[in-house]
Parts: sequence; structure tokens; C-alpha cells
Amino acid sequence: MLLAAAAIVAAQDPPKIKERPPEAQQPAEPQEEDASAKPKEYTFNPIQADNELKVGKFYMKGGKFKSAAGRFDEALKWNPGLSEAWLLLGEAREKMKDAKGARQAYEKYLEADPDSKMAPDVKKRLSKLGKS
Repeated sequence: MLLAAAAIVAAQDPPKIKERPPEAQQPAEPQEEDASAKPKEYTFNPIQADNELKVGKFYMKGGKFKSAAGRFDEALKWNPGLSEAWLLLGEAREKMKDAKGARQAYEKYLEADPDSKMAPDVKKRLSKLGKS
């Protein structure tokens, strides 16, 4: 009896499976954002600034001054009053032979922290950059 029932079921058409439309079969890829359409907005974020500063220091130790300068620039967008970032940006630009950029960064450093223990050294650097 069981064998007869199995033969009857096998003789019937297999159950139909509904096929999905082609657009539903594969997930849609997210559209790429156009970077020029929406500029990045920066608000005061000292934690993000410190993170960028740490990465910049890492690049400085490795002699990658252009990458370091980029990170210091980024840190300063998050916290423009971060004097250490201005100092390190000046050093990175000086290593890159960018006298004008180094001079601007050192001047900003002195504005941000005029009474620092590094101020006399930075003033000497500025005078050397002014001569070149």
C-alpha cells in the first residue's frame, strides 16, 4: 500500500516553485556617493582630532611626511586650537621642503600656544624659514 502511494506521488507533476523576478534575485548594490555633492562637515571633536594626531605621529616616525601632514590637517579641522598639531604640521611641511606651509603652521602654533616651552625654538625655525 505504501509502495503504491509512493508511485502515485512520483507520477504526479512536481510542485511548482515560484520564480522571483530577476531584479529580486540579486540584492541591489548601494549607489556610490558623490563626494563633490556633499562636502564633509566638521564640528569640534577633540577625540577625532586626537586620533588623527596619533596616526600623523605614526607616519612622521616612518618618514611619510606627506601622509603625516594630511593627518595633522585633518586633526586641525576637528580641533583648530590643537597646538601640537600645528607644531607637527610645521615640522612635516618643513621636511617636505614646503617653507611657506611650514611658516604658516608655525605661526598658527604660536597663536594657539604663545607661552609654550617650544615657542623660542619655533621662533628660531620661523627666522630660518624667513631667510630661505
